Amino acid sequence: MSLFKARDWWSTVLGEKEEFDQGCLCLADVDNSGSGQDKIIVGSFMGYLRIFNPHPVKTGDGALAEDLLLEVHLRDPILQVEVGKFVSGTEMLHLAVLHSRKLCVYSVSGKKHLFSINPRGHVTQSLTLVEEGTVVASTGALAPSIARPGSELNSQPQNYPMQMATVRSFCQVTNATGRDLICIQSMDGMLMVFEQESYAFGRFLPGSLLPGPLAYSSRTDSFITVSSCRQVESYKYQVLAFATDADKRQETEQQKLGSGKRLVVDWALNIGEQALDICIVSFNQSASSVFVLGERNFFCLKDNGQIRFMKKLDCSPSCFLPYCSVSEGTINTLIGNHKNMLHVYQDVTLKWATQLPHIPVAVRVGCFQDLKGVIVTLSDDGRLQCSYLGTDPSLFQAPKVESRELNYDELDVELKELQRIIKVVKSQGIWPMPEKEDDLKVYAMVSSNFDPVSQATDVEIGTDVVPSITVQVTLQNRIVLPKVKLSIYVQPPLVLTCDQFTFEFLAPEMISTVSFSVYLKRSYTPSDLEGNAVVSYSKPTDRNPDGTPRVVQCKFRLPLKLICLPGQPSKTANHKLTIDTNQSPVSLPSLFPGFANQSDDDQINVMGFRFLGGSRVTLLASKTSQRYRIQSEQFEDLWLITNELILRLQKYFEKQGIKDFASSFSGSIPLQEYFELIDHHFELRINGEKLEELLSERAVQFRAIQRRLLTRFKDKTPAPLQHLDVLLDGTYKQVIALADAVEENQGNLFQAFTKLKSATHLMILLIGLWQKLSADQIAILEAAFLPLQEDMQELGWEETVDAAISHLLKTCLSKSSKEQALNLNSQLNIPKDTSRLKKHITLLCDRLAKGGRLCLSNDAAAPQTMVMPGGCTPIPESDLEERSVEQDSTELFTNHRHLIAETPVPEVSALQGVSE
Repeated sequence: MSLFKARDWWSTVLGEKEEFDQGCLCLADVDNSGSGQDKIIVGSFMGYLRIFNPHPVKTGDGALAEDLLLEVHLRDPILQVEVGKFVSGTEMLHLAVLHSRKLCVYSVSGKKHLFSINPRGHVTQSLTLVEEGTVVASTGALAPSIARPGSELNSQPQNYPMQMATVRSFCQVTNATGRDLICIQSMDGMLMVFEQESYAFGRFLPGSLLPGPLAYSSRTDSFITVSSCRQVESYKYQVLAFATDADKRQETEQQKLGSGKRLVVDWALNIGEQALDICIVSFNQSASSVFVLGERNFFCLKDNGQIRFMKKLDCSPSCFLPYCSVSEGTINTLIGNHKNMLHVYQDVTLKWATQLPHIPVAVRVGCFQDLKGVIVTLSDDGRLQCSYLGTDPSLFQAPKVESRELNYDELDVELKELQRIIKVVKSQGIWPMPEKEDDLKVYAMVSSNFDPVSQATDVEIGTDVVPSITVQVTLQNRIVLPKVKLSIYVQPPLVLTCDQFTFEFLAPEMISTVSFSVYLKRSYTPSDLEGNAVVSYSKPTDRNPDGTPRVVQCKFRLPLKLICLPGQPSKTANHKLTIDTNQSPVSLPSLFPGFANQSDDDQINVMGFRFLGGSRVTLLASKTSQRYRIQSEQFEDLWLITNELILRLQKYFEKQGIKDFASSFSGSIPLQEYFELIDHHFELRINGEKLEELLSERAVQFRAIQRRLLTRFKDKTPAPLQHLDVLLDGTYKQVIALADAVEENQGNLFQAFTKLKSATHLMILLIGLWQKLSADQIAILEAAFLPLQEDMQELGWEETVDAAISHLLKTCLSKSSKEQALNLNSQLNIPKDTSRLKKHITLLCDRLAKGGRLCLSNDAAAPQTMVMPGGCTPIPESDLEERSVEQDSTELFTNHRHLIAETPVPEVSALQGVSE
């Protein structure tokens, strides 16, 4: 973008809803005044012909009424206008207007009217401008009929070197008498040449598909055009003149267009793109250049077709105009583009850039009122402007603000008044309030029975029969909602038969219902049985007719029996948890009616569960001590049964009318078991990185061997392969093996992440029961420990959780303001090991055990007023401090197993219950 704008000298807007193109603009002394001042001739596709003689009173004035010399409607669309010596017997300039089916030559004069003779024997209308500015009709103008639609007019003015630089499609065809000849190119590729009033000849260009830009080179006496094959072609005038006449051949029309052309191209150059315009510019009498404007480049060619230079353009060009430079051996070029810019190039060097108020489709340089070098531009919608280049930048200058001393007393009064108005407006309820009734309601209902025919497909569980259950989602709209999308989410490895639905609510109060099935696909347990139905839609408003995005959610819970079967209780287990309650124990068959074993009626306080895939969990209820024990061989399998037990106990006592039911956990927080799952997940991530790096190395090696083999095979003299084929085969096998290993590791990593999420849910539940945390505090823990729904290689669980826990330790769980001032690293990278994460988790439990509370309010940054014995362990800021903290934490929690002193509990037999 340029700092300078084109300085407006004179401008106007032509008509209304008219269209213009490259050939619609011409500059010449069309009225033969002899003053050397140019007139602006403009023709439009609507058939209007206008001639202007701009003479503004001061720079920047718009068009005056007397600036318009002529305006007439010719009824037919005007494709191109040119000025030259087109009439025999006179040296006066005439105006040639090209229509789609005819060519008209007019005489424009400020004196008396002029008559001419039509050589074809019929009379057409000629336009003559008299001195008073009125237009009269005269007869006898040259108007030959054209059987084919014309596309471009080419003619020759004699002794007009300035027009050589400014006329785009005006090319010289000079005969012996010095007259201007006219060459018209039709849509089917035929060139028709007129010598004044007579038709000379017509020739078809070989292989022409669509007409391109056409120009005439007087130095080589040849026509130069750009064909549809994207190549510049040159045809000698002599070859065209002596070729077979297109009108005298006796072949059929198809043969006319496809055969019999005896034209031989003089030279051709492939430029690789379509051409917008072409122009011939002469350095001197002995040299000339052919300029071609392409879609992305502009080219300068020699007379023989060799490239003199080319320039790649930054923006898409719209028009150009080459002209001779003041520097010897160089040529200047004006190039307009579609970003409202006009660039001035000297050969390939950008010399100036200026802004235009429109996109130019035609550019000319003329002389008006003895002002030489005026740039005339025309846009496709009829904006005509005469401008010049200047160094006066057009910058916005802010108006001067009236400086006055501030009266703070008046400002305080004004501020209080504004605050009073805001308070009144809020109390009146003018602000938009949330609607009491939802625009869309969503209901989800889970079937109580399994599907008669299971919908499970491609399961990887083994010999167990995998059931499926149907979930029904109902949507009811209050207003018209054209596009509503429903998305269903469940925790893997649970799978849906369909998870995306689309609705069209074209009338209010419509009800739509969809059903889908859910089943377990792999042989490990999901991290949660809760599903989520999310509905997204757009609600149109007055300010936004397209609609404001809205989201409605509905959660549903899948039954435990979908992933679990009744099983035999186990006497021994590696992992045990004890949940305390404040109510008398409840019979387990009444809590889990679908898992009761009828053969063991005496064992009402023991129940076994077997997950699909083989894992077993045992649940024991004490008869007297109000405790429940959950035990399993896998630590992560304890989560679902423990959570289901607490939920069912709450629901059971709510039905009994007991509102003060509470559960707690007084055992040791199983940090060591949790840390083992973290280490296993982190080890799989490291293995995945190593495998991917090794696979990348083998792939590079494989491609290098391929290149060497290809070089050997292309060599004309065969050479021994030197066991490259054996090396290629071995490398290929390694690539396949490594790809399989990466895929297997990704599957294991996904399974490990699911188990880690289950263990994390269990840890949050135990910490909440242990410290009696509120729902808001548990939500903070879930946000810190479960920030990711999917584990990615770029952003993993370990570094994300470590950053979140560090933030909690430095804010709401901080010991002093010094810890609060520490800044966290803004970039998360995969750690070298998990020692730092495990220390921070241990510190978090330590701070909670010593009275710390999770809070996100402004008071969270204040130091804790309650200090437990031993104080709060600070976050280690150095290696020395880390060692001291590690010693302190080791004294408090041996092997990370004991956070507080636990009252001794008698050992209980797994199958006899807690009878003490």
